[in-house]
Amino acid sequence: MIGWFRERYLDLLGSIYIYNEHRGYTALDRVLEAVKVRSPDDVALIGAIERHRADERKHYMMFRRWFELRGTMPLMVDRTCGHIDRFVEIMFRRGIDALDTQAVVAREDLFERLCRVIALTERRGHKQVEVLLKHPLVRHDRALMTIFRVIERDEPSHWAPYEGWLARHGKREPRWWERAIDTFIHGELLLLKLPVLFIAPVRRRTQWADAGELVSA
Repeated sequence: MIGWFRERYLDLLGSIYIYNEHRGYTALDRVLEAVKVRSPDDVALIGAIERHRADERKHYMMFRRWFELRGTMPLMVDRTCGHIDRFVEIMFRRGIDALDTQAVVAREDLFERLCRVIALTERRGHKQVEVLLKHPLVRHDRALMTIFRVIERDEPSHWAPYEGWLARHGKREPRWWERAIDTFIHGELLLLKLPVLFIAPVRRRTQWADAGELVSA
C-alpha cells in the first residue's frame, strides 16, 4: 500500500510538471515572437527570454526521459493543473490559447502585467522545488531529485528578465492582491485538485505533448 501511494504521488507529480514545462516553453515561443516585433533592438531581453525558453524545454525533456525510464506515459492532466494557465485566465480573463500575445506585448500596461505574472509564477516554482527536494517521497527517487536540483539551479534566471524589465521602466512590483492570487492558485492545486486526481481514474496520454513540434531536444 505504501509503495502504491508513493508511485501514485510521483506519477501525478511528474505529470503535472511535464504539463507545466511544455506549457511554459510553448507559451514563451509566442511571447518571444511578440517581443522581437515590439523591441527588436532589446537584445538583452530577447536573449534572456530565449534562455528561459530553452530551460523550460530542457526540463520538459528531462521529465519525458523520466517517464520513458519508468516505461509509462504521463497522466492526462490539463490547464486546470497549469499555474501559468490559471494566472493568465484570472489576470487577462481568457486562457493562454485565446490570448492575443502580440496585442498584449504591444501595449505597455498589458506587457507590464504579463511580466509580473511570469515572474511570480517562476518564483512560485522555485519555492515549490525547494519544498519537493525535502519531501520524503521525492527523495526516494534519485532521478527525480536530479531533475529538481537542475530546476532549482535554473529558476532564478527565469524571473530575472521580467523583473529587470519592470525595474528599468519604472514599473511597480506585484501588489498584495497579485501575490494573493498566486497563493490561491497554488493552494487550489495542492488542496483541491491534487487530492481529487489522486483518487480519480485518470487516463494516460497516448502521445507526447511535443509530438510533431519542430524543436530541438
